[in-house]
Amino acid sequence: MASKIGEITEEEVALIAVAIGSERTDGIASYSALRKEVPRRHRLSALDMIQSTKRPREKMWEQKIRNIKSHHETAGNFICEGYLTHVPRVGYRVTESGRKLLRRQAAA
Repeated sequence: MASKIGEITEEEVALIAVAIGSERTDGIASYSALRKEVPRRHRLSALDMIQSTKRPREKMWEQKIRNIKSHHETAGNFICEGYLTHVPRVGYRVTESGRKLLRRQAAA
């Protein structure tokens, strides 16, 4: 699902997952690390901070962490494109393709 203008996108959250995984020896960006690091690495908008209607204990931006897995068969999704793999009940593991993506973005 597309984000509204001003909201963090699923792609931006996934790129942060790639960055976190690349910084760790096990290559994993855990769900808890993502919840902690996304607000540190991306300025969240008022729209992002709205309480989720589907998950009352979460803000709207937090849903996008799980959407990476939910949309894994959609073209452009970081799992579908091979940049991340899902680690059930833990989070996401960065792949070599994901590391290359991060290097390309850093060089640009």
